[in-house]
Amino acid sequence: MNASAAGFAGEMLSVGLNVVPFVWAASPAAAELEGVVMDWVGRLLGLPQRLLFSGGGGGVLQGSTCEAVVCTLAAARDRALARLGHAAIMKLVVYASDQTHVTFQKGARLVGIPPSNFRVVPTSAASGYGLAADAVRAAVDRDVARGLVPLYLCATVGTTGLGVVDPVRELGEEARRHGMWLHVDAAYAGSAAICPEFQGYLDGAELADSVSMNPHKWFLTNSDCCCLWVASPRALTSALSTDPEYLKNVGTDGTGNPAAIDYKDWQISLSRRFRAIKLWVVLRRYGAVGLRAHIRRHVAAAKWFERTVAADERFEVVAPRKFSLVCFRLRASFAGDADDVNRELLAAVNASGRAFMTHFVVDGKFVIRLAVGGAMAEMQHVMDVWELLQDKAEDVLQRYRL
Repeated sequence: MNASAAGFAGEMLSVGLNVVPFVWAASPAAAELEGVVMDWVGRLLGLPQRLLFSGGGGGVLQGSTCEAVVCTLAAARDRALARLGHAAIMKLVVYASDQTHVTFQKGARLVGIPPSNFRVVPTSAASGYGLAADAVRAAVDRDVARGLVPLYLCATVGTTGLGVVDPVRELGEEARRHGMWLHVDAAYAGSAAICPEFQGYLDGAELADSVSMNPHKWFLTNSDCCCLWVASPRALTSALSTDPEYLKNVGTDGTGNPAAIDYKDWQISLSRRFRAIKLWVVLRRYGAVGLRAHIRRHVAAAKWFERTVAADERFEVVAPRKFSLVCFRLRASFAGDADDVNRELLAAVNASGRAFMTHFVVDGKFVIRLAVGGAMAEMQHVMDVWELLQDKAEDVLQRYRL
């Protein structure tokens, strides 16, 4: 459970008030609070000024990363087609790594990019499974030579499977070279950037056209809540805006105030929830100090777990931990198929009812993932999981020993 009492209270307010702030006039307070909250969170993360309302950019609360991805892909598509003509849509290419969340492939299909024009760039242990700029450059150059048009590049800060961080600055420079839209997906790990020691992972964000982070993952906020910042709100609204006659009389504050935002033009649907209030409650309840303590407590527990696993000769850490996600497995090379052994271990732990972990497959290897992220998770809980793992590992290995 990664929500909180404050998030729960904010969710109740959102539901109970039943405000639907799709246009400014529907609830000026909701629209303006969203802009304030988005700049607050952006400054906490150390985002560049160009992505904030105070610097000419702006932010919106989407329901999920999937929605944010579709919106930014649509904005990138329309920006390119305004220059190339609509017939060129079959030439547009989207780039991501084999560690990037699959939602980007889904989003590309939804905005009309042919599946054959989605490039999954391979990563390897040599690069820490991060997306190397050289690999992107090679893929882009091949496509340009074939007459295709590079459109969109995703850099991930904290990949779903391994928690890997892509080199944002290097990828941003590659995107600039061909006029691609650079999106930084920090859905999980972006929350950690409120701590100064983690802000370096967002180095190069000033080169991004958009950045997203999900407070409902690690920021004590109830689902659904996804922060999306864009450097050019006009690019987003040009692709998503609608102007039917029945909304023309309620689309502004009546004074021509340019600060009045119709958030219906920043998202897929017209109607929307009052998400800003629950994020506002969390920020006011915990503050920067409380939220940083929350993140650091989880990271400290994950560090301990990583060290402990690495010290046990039966286990191996598969990828270096960067946040609160530890990826490990039983070596078990002496006792039959290692993947079978690890599958049994994970099943035994989850069947105990005392802990729940998930898996990933990288380089053909079955990997167990421990994510420390619960609102009430403490070091003792992680230590208890380690004791459970040791007991279950011994039981599983006993059956495989010759």
